[in-house]
Amino acid sequence: MPESAEQFDEELKSKSEIKREMHQLQDFAERLVKLSKHQRSKIPFTEEIKADLILADKINNKHEALRRHIRHMAKVLSETDLEPIHQALDVMANKHQQESVKHTKLETLRNELIDLGSEKIEATLNEHQTLERQKLRQLVRMATKEKNNEKLGKHYRDLFSYLKENITF
Repeated sequence: MPESAEQFDEELKSKSEIKREMHQLQDFAERLVKLSKHQRSKIPFTEEIKADLILADKINNKHEALRRHIRHMAKVLSETDLEPIHQALDVMANKHQQESVKHTKLETLRNELIDLGSEKIEATLNEHQTLERQKLRQLVRMATKEKNNEKLGKHYRDLFSYLKENITF
């Protein structure tokens, strides 16, 4: 007789469902094994999983041994909280997208600085303490001149580079 709702749920899982979950964990373990050492260093693994990954690197060219080891890793992963690992993998996968969003925000800020002038400069300086008032004003003034002459060039790009170097989102 089940003592808690959690035990009751586990008893209701079919054999096929348990196999499906185990195959998913094996695929996940195989994905972890295929990551480079540099990528793995950015993921918060337990000591046991780290040791398993090191062993997997050693037996990488022995197909059957690697297959058995991946099954073992899947069993270890089933007993581990996978949420931090999934989050770290998502961050690695979406790094390009995050950079694109940052780039877009910086472009918008640059255009607002040029269009709105002093008010936006003051607001930006208050928001981001790392910016130098004189340099920012000078870059905005020169970029505004370029925009008015309809020749976006050096100062327009310089303003963007300065913002990129000194602002973090």
